[in-house]
Amino acid sequence: MPILEAGVYRFDASEAARTEAAPCLSFVNPKLREVTFSCGTANSHSNNFLTTKLEDPTFVPQFLSENGQQLVLLKLPSGTSFYGTGEVGGSLERTGKRIFTWNTDAWGYNQNTTSLYQAHPWVFAVLPNGEAFGVLADTSCRCEVDLRVDSTIKIVASPSFPVITFGPFHSPEALLTALGHAIGTIQMPPKWALGYHQCRWSYEPAARVAEIAENFREKKVPCDVIWMDIDYMNEFRCFTSHPETFGDMKALSKTLHDGGFKGVWMLDPGIKCEEGYEAYDTGSEKDVWVQTAGGKHYVGECWPGRVVFPDFTQSKVRTWWAELVKKFVSNGIDGIWNDMNEPAVFKTVSKTMPESNIHRGDEDLGGHQSHSYYHNVYGMLQARSTFEGMLLANPGRRPFVLTRAGFLGSHRYAATWTGDNLANWEHLNMSIPMAINLSLSGQPFSGPDIGGFAGDSSPKLFARWMGIGTMMPFARGHSEKGTIDQEPWSFGPEVEEICRRALYRRYRLLPHFYTLFHRAHTIGLPVMTPLFFADPKDPKLRKIDDSFLLGPLLVSTCPTPKGQAQMKAPVLPTGIWHRFSFKDDHPELPLLYLKGGSIVPMGPVVHYVGEKTAGEPLTLIVALDHHGKAKGDVYEDDEEGFSYQNGEFLHTHYEAELIPAHCGTKEGGEIIVRVASTEGNWKRPNRPLFVRLLVGDVAEVEGKGVDGEEVRIRLPTASEILELIKSGCKQEISNLEMAGELKDKGEEHELLKGTGAVKVPIELDQGNILLKIVPWIGGRIMSMIHKPSGCEWIEGRLESSGYEEYSGTELQSAGCAEEYTVVKREMAQVEGQDLLGLEGDISGGLALCREILLPKSSPNTVQISSRIVAKSVGAGSGGFSRLVCLRIHPVFKLAHPMGTMIKYTALDGTFHEISPNMDFQETWLHGSERPNGEWRLEDTETGLSLINRFQVNEVEACLIHWGPGSCNLELFSPERPVSKDTPLEISHEYEMVDPHVYY
Repeated sequence: MPILEAGVYRFDASEAARTEAAPCLSFVNPKLREVTFSCGTANSHSNNFLTTKLEDPTFVPQFLSENGQQLVLLKLPSGTSFYGTGEVGGSLERTGKRIFTWNTDAWGYNQNTTSLYQAHPWVFAVLPNGEAFGVLADTSCRCEVDLRVDSTIKIVASPSFPVITFGPFHSPEALLTALGHAIGTIQMPPKWALGYHQCRWSYEPAARVAEIAENFREKKVPCDVIWMDIDYMNEFRCFTSHPETFGDMKALSKTLHDGGFKGVWMLDPGIKCEEGYEAYDTGSEKDVWVQTAGGKHYVGECWPGRVVFPDFTQSKVRTWWAELVKKFVSNGIDGIWNDMNEPAVFKTVSKTMPESNIHRGDEDLGGHQSHSYYHNVYGMLQARSTFEGMLLANPGRRPFVLTRAGFLGSHRYAATWTGDNLANWEHLNMSIPMAINLSLSGQPFSGPDIGGFAGDSSPKLFARWMGIGTMMPFARGHSEKGTIDQEPWSFGPEVEEICRRALYRRYRLLPHFYTLFHRAHTIGLPVMTPLFFADPKDPKLRKIDDSFLLGPLLVSTCPTPKGQAQMKAPVLPTGIWHRFSFKDDHPELPLLYLKGGSIVPMGPVVHYVGEKTAGEPLTLIVALDHHGKAKGDVYEDDEEGFSYQNGEFLHTHYEAELIPAHCGTKEGGEIIVRVASTEGNWKRPNRPLFVRLLVGDVAEVEGKGVDGEEVRIRLPTASEILELIKSGCKQEISNLEMAGELKDKGEEHELLKGTGAVKVPIELDQGNILLKIVPWIGGRIMSMIHKPSGCEWIEGRLESSGYEEYSGTELQSAGCAEEYTVVKREMAQVEGQDLLGLEGDISGGLALCREILLPKSSPNTVQISSRIVAKSVGAGSGGFSRLVCLRIHPVFKLAHPMGTMIKYTALDGTFHEISPNMDFQETWLHGSERPNGEWRLEDTETGLSLINRFQVNEVEACLIHWGPGSCNLELFSPERPVSKDTPLEISHEYEMVDPHVYY
């Protein structure tokens, strides 16, 4: 049925399915999903009545039932490009990808991780003709969104849920405007939230927080916000502060405020089980906790130890939380950070609470339901409660909330960031498409942890990331406990200066950012958009994810270790695009272009938003189109309150026009810049107006006047423009040469993962398998990807996890951390296979030798042969070594931990199926209990399997270990001494199977 407005349709599998569908949790007004839209119905978004006949939907989904699940197929024209799906790693275009909407604590995720912190069951499609089409699976349950088949959207989730289609519309902007009508738009943020934020896990004690703030001001590095991570709390109890390190929160808040800073403080959902603790006592008194299936309070494990979780699905619980927030904010707190709200639970295989837990939700949300129903909206409902609590505390101030977990619609309450990323080039590269796809899914206020959260950044990586991150909607530097300092000055004077230039850019452009946020608030358009928004019909723009648009401003970045000199010229959309700068040229900073026909505002450099003074000048950057015209706007209000809702604002629309010379020649002329129209009740400030008229790349002429009056600028002749361009280019080259490209010490290779290292993992890439191996740390396999399915069965880091081998029965015994030498390498192009031979000295005259083969004959298989051999065992020992055991220790990542099963037939002929429970557990298999040479790890939700085959005579014991979102299938050789003639050996293989892929 048509709903909401023309071009939006709701589809259900049947009339019965429509009746059975759960309430809508994504729409700003859920009732609109249930009301038929028809001709003559008032269109609340345009204040007009539709009198034209509604057209039939262009695309109609097909509904099927498969294994008790509702399956939806929607076939679009060949050549359609897919985007959206919310918070996802990897490339901008999602064509060929599959994700699962299940909010997950995904520390150290990568481009193949299929479930991150947020759930957006939404696909943004661009058709071959440039029209835009959207598909929303309106369910809060776990949802598979499969875009691997050409131009086909496949959605699978528990029945019954409606599918809502939007369009096709003539442009991407029209699609997102329609989506905004459905799910609402972002609240207008306080302007200080658009400044730079500095965070660390953790700045402690309070004196350290004050020291960081003072350093920003002394070094004249702009910053608006300092963040307090979890260690400010008293033993991780939310709504408390540590009596010794943060004994006076109000005093710290005053110190920050006196220096022009705001403070944002963390609140997690887990409440420590402890009588005498106010949050626990009042929550227990009001019966606010999530329950087990048996009706008891669910108790999980998190930072404070044993914790209970508020059931935010109940209005009484949200009110209780909001009152706690109100009291907490009275300490002078300016913003709140909701973390760990997937919800994350420690010491569980699923990394969250049991799906059988019970929420006693309000009827309009779905009533009493299991956690599987409410899991994906838990974080959004906490953010909503926090937002409402901040409003209670300060009704006249706009709240600022940051949430890690979210759902489609959570942007109405909170900004977000891209979670616990890594300090490496891969994550810098991913940060741009991640923020863009969040924007295309309704969340315009996002960004990454600049510099990377986990691991040590390098000077070049940090500088490059700062240049890019400060051009994104949310700009925050953040780093993990145990890493090096990552403030702008931490890497020396050269990096500090690059960071200062990058931040000066952002603060100069704050009037433009603020205007873009106002547009996002009023009509739902993102602050940051992909390049194809400039020309949706141009296919060459659809895969570009190293450049993006801020309105008409194009930001061209270099998110790899290469310098600008090594990069190809940026791809620009058709039309006029003038490159410009703020005389801050540097090889580590992005290039800036302005689209012809546009005007963008800028202001003077300030070191925090509140530093500006009355009457400060406004500058307009102008680029004319082919017709000699340009237009743009500037939005202004009190920057922190709600008076704008009563008309207390000034929204100025400027225009520029070329007036040709009267002498009949096409040369020269005059540009007039003037106010075209205004909105709002505010009186225009009495301020100077400066105009920078771009006439070519890095070439401009300037004019000045008074804002509100015409500014006239003589247009140079063609020959004068040519000279300006030559002069500008010469100056730019000089500036770049003077700055010089930043080099990391010992920089030789591209950094793919890790903590600022200059070594690069070895890749084996043959058939359907891609391996990444780290010879210098245990020869570990840190990544094992099955390319057709996109499944990364092994996902480790340089220094931990992944596939390891030990020389003893104990974890971390010799063999897992030593440096290995590459002794053999056969490339795929030689024999159609890829082989790597490694050898590591494990002391005592012993070596651990390993050959890893991707055979031509079996494209889905990895073969590994490992041996502990005696190289130089002394004669005094009879030629025999110490007691050793070859232990194979792979850690396999589980996309669906509770939907995973291990299957095998034992040597005694019995068949076994082993599934995890919520707790960590181990199962030892000895003697006839061992698998008969083969065991299978199977994801029952996707059908993907990994089969491990081995020689039974080489394996004395097997171990199954379930961990957080992971499973180990371990093999142990006999334990004995070895000699030159009697090595220990295990030869085994992994075969990766996707039943849906034809090989």
